[in-house]
This record gives sequence, C-alpha cells and structure tokens, in this order.
Amino acid sequence: MKKIVLLLSITFFYSCSSILVYSDFDREVNFSDYKTFAYFKPEIDKVDISDLDKRRILKALDTQMSLKGLSKSETPDLLIGFSTNAKQKIYVNTWNNFGWGWGWGFNPWFWGGGGPGFNNTLSTQTEGTLYINIIDATTKQLVWQGKGKGGLNENYKKRDERIAFFVQEIVEKYPPAVE
Repeated sequence: MKKIVLLLSITFFYSCSSILVYSDFDREVNFSDYKTFAYFKPEIDKVDISDLDKRRILKALDTQMSLKGLSKSETPDLLIGFSTNAKQKIYVNTWNNFGWGWGWGFNPWFWGGGGPGFNNTLSTQTEGTLYINIIDATTKQLVWQGKGKGGLNENYKKRDERIAFFVQEIVEKYPPAVE
C-alpha cells in the first residue's frame, strides 16, 4: 500500500511540474530573416496578471530570445506579445482498500474495524496557459504562436523559476523546424 501511495504521489508531483507545449506557425515565412525583436506593448498591457509576473515573463523572454540569436531593437523585425489564462482544477482520487482493511475474514486475528471500503482525497491545482505570439513587424501578421499549459503554484520562492521554465519550454519550439 505504501508503494502505491508513493508511486501516485510521484506521478502527481511529476505531472505538476510538466508543461504541455504546442506551437503553430506560418509555413510561408522564412524565419532565418528575423534578427531583431521588440515587445508588443498593446497586447502585453491587456494581460490580467501582476506587473511582477509580467516582468518575470519579459525577463525570461529576453534570455530565451538572445539564446536564439535575436537582439532587442528600436526598429525590430519581430514584435513579441503574450497572453495568459488560468483555471482551477479539482482532482478527486478514490482508493479502494478492499482486502487491505481490518475486519472479519480479512485478518487472522478477527479484530479491528473497517473492512473493505473506499478512501477519497480531494485536491485542487491552478492550471495556467501562457501564449507567446510572434508578429512580423512589417506586415503586422502573426507568424508564430507557442502555447504552454501546466500547473502553477503560488509559492513565490519558486515563481521566478517556474515562469522561466514555462517560457523556456515554449520558446524551445522557435524557430520552427520546417520539413
């Protein structure tokens, strides 16, 4: 029983740390032409998150875009914006302890109470989605979009790392590998 609880706990915490990432892009665009970027302030201003989290996302984007060989510019090739979405998820876990409990016919000493039954645990987690939008500065057309979805934690000590990890996982898909 302890092994099952340990396995389920590891699975739960692993699922909290993982991020599902998707991306889409315009197949007509040559992404190697882009060398510079700036932020698309009108889109970022609309995002309903704290200014602290906005700065965390922007800092992580600065880091990731520079790793991709792009630099900030007053006359950019690309404009980068982002948006977010969050919702509360409720998880109900039911455990059948049939055969594990105490009671008549389940143990040789015939003492204790309970017998077979079910245990329920309830947990909640905030699932967040971060969209990163990359727009051609000349045509004002969306050319790439990345989406990351995963668990969020209100633990502020780890918030910087978690947001940086979200951005890193999403931007890893940029530029797209064209087949």
